Amino acid sequence: MKTLTLAAAALALTAGLSSAQTIRMGTEGAYPPYNFIDDATGQVTGFEIELGNALCERAGLECTWVRNDWDSIIPNLVSGNYDTIMAGMNINEDRKQVIQFTQPYTPPMPSAYAALSPDVDVENGVVAAQTNTIQAGHVAQTGATLLEFPTPDETIAAVRNGEADAVFADKDFLAPIVAESNGQLVWVEGFDTVPMGEGIGMGLRQSDNELRETFDAQITAMKEDGSLNELIRKWFGEDALVFE
Repeated sequence: MKTLTLAAAALALTAGLSSAQTIRMGTEGAYPPYNFIDDATGQVTGFEIELGNALCERAGLECTWVRNDWDSIIPNLVSGNYDTIMAGMNINEDRKQVIQFTQPYTPPMPSAYAALSPDVDVENGVVAAQTNTIQAGHVAQTGATLLEFPTPDETIAAVRNGEADAVFADKDFLAPIVAESNGQLVWVEGFDTVPMGEGIGMGLRQSDNELRETFDAQITAMKEDGSLNELIRKWFGEDALVFE
């Protein structure tokens, strides 16, 4: 008996999934440029939305997007309210105890501290971070006082209104906010690039191995043909970290 080629096997796998159900893609819709709401259309858009749609099209899957607040995004995946998470979620060991991930679709992206002054003491001051993020976990392990908020916008507001000394988040999220603040927000000296995580991946239930394999195959294909790097540069700029 002849061995199925990888492409044929992937096609067979996809056919089974496609005929079984529509894949519901969970996202937050509040974390540009990864995922956010387009003011003109009221629909979710961003890097992950475009990538997720491309992965589904390549796999021959029917996919729809479901918005969910960040603080309950993993519990609602586990309980079956949707089938995947694409929400700027860094892969780490704590999350792997609850859900599984595809391979990363971004290289490890740095985090950063932003504040009203470049000399803020982020190791002993008050630092805002979004709840249940790796940044919040990092701050909690330092000497700083952690101030958690449900949404990323609230973390920025906390710095602007003086409630927090600094905000700690993905640098790609903070960069346009700092750039458009007319000097109000600045990077904290020595803390403007903090390596964290294993890269961002798609989260799935522990039992959904077949679906993970399908998406993994398409992420690999997009890495190999260069289209994933093109998408990263489109949304994060020509100087963005890409796959080699």
